[in-house]
Amino acid sequence: MRGWGPMGGGEIPEGGGGEVEACVEGIEESLILMRSGVHAAAFLNVCPHAGRRLDWAPGQFLIDQGHLVCAVHGASFERMTGICVGGPCRGNSLRAVAGVDRDGWLLLDAFEWVASFKPAA
Repeated sequence: MRGWGPMGGGEIPEGGGGEVEACVEGIEESLILMRSGVHAAAFLNVCPHAGRRLDWAPGQFLIDQGHLVCAVHGASFERMTGICVGGPCRGNSLRAVAGVDRDGWLLLDAFEWVASFKPAA
C-alpha cells in the first residue's frame, strides 16, 4: 500500500470525485476516483477528445448535473461509467481502471495503493 486517496484521509464525498497518483503499467498516472453511495469507479485522468487532464486544477473536478465535465473543452461524462454524453467526444469513454469494492474500500487491480470511499463518520 503506497498511500491514500485525496480529501482528508482518503474520503471521497458523496456524488463527488477525487484524484490520486498511481503507477499504471510502470508509468505514474493521475486517476479520477468517483463515488456514488457505496460504489466507486476509477478512470485515467485523460479526456479522450484532446488527451488532456479533466481537472481544472490538480484534483479539482467540475461536476454539473451529475456529470463529470472536462475543464478544457466541456465534454460531459457519466460519473460512474465514464461514457461521454455531451461535447466533442460524445460516444467515447474515459479509460476505466479495474477495481473491486470491498467493505467501503476501492481496491484497484495491479496497483500498490488503496483509496477509501467510506462516508465520513
